[in-house]
Amino acid sequence: SALPEKKMIFKGLVANKEDTNKLMLTPEIQYPLPGGSALITFEKAEVAQRIIEMKWHVIELSYGGELEELDQCRVQVQAAPMEIPLPSALEIRLTKSSRSILVSDLPSLNISEEALLDKLELFFSKTKNGGSEVESREFWGGSGQVVLTFTQDGVAERLIERGHIQVLIGRGKYKVRISPCMIGEITDLQLQPSRCPRTVLLSGIPNVLAKESMGATLEIHFQKASRGGGEVEELAYAPAGQTGVAVFMEDTG
Repeated sequence: SALPEKKMIFKGLVANKEDTNKLMLTPEIQYPLPGGSALITFEKAEVAQRIIEMKWHVIELSYGGELEELDQCRVQVQAAPMEIPLPSALEIRLTKSSRSILVSDLPSLNISEEALLDKLELFFSKTKNGGSEVESREFWGGSGQVVLTFTQDGVAERLIERGHIQVLIGRGKYKVRISPCMIGEITDLQLQPSRCPRTVLLSGIPNVLAKESMGATLEIHFQKASRGGGEVEELAYAPAGQTGVAVFMEDTG
């Protein structure tokens, strides 16, 4: 209170919301599906819970010619909850590549990805455009961004300092964004089991029908409300003697 009043101006970095650095983790779990089992995903979690609580289910098979001894028979399968490992803690060490840049804000052109990579490599390999010989080029996942790696040091840093650059592609000039290429290395990963609320594991399925017929039979059975079922969203079946891989994606429903 003893200090004299003074006007002050605070200056900082103003950035758009979409420019904020973010790290998004989207689980994609690949889980082995043993032979003689099936994974069935219902639209509603309460249906899956009801099927699990019933535990044992008798499935009627009626496919005439496929069953030699009987025109109709029954098999018993067991329902159990499906648990998959999900990350509970994750540590990543980020390092900036000294020879690579990330090219974003690319235009939507009616050309193939390979053709676009060729044109970018041609442009950035020229010294008059601030580049040099390109060692490698690739699209970064499904982000629509391209990673260019140069054979010489210092080129990437100079391009990053420019921030944006007008790139000549065909007969048009397009302003693209140049950013540092960050490489992540997982230093610690902890997993914990997580139950899939809408998916049920069925086991003990005998190999008595063709794969397509058995899959259809299971889906028809578990869609019937009279047998505790409900609307089926997805079903994956691996016959006895075979194995499969089930891919679990993030549930956005």
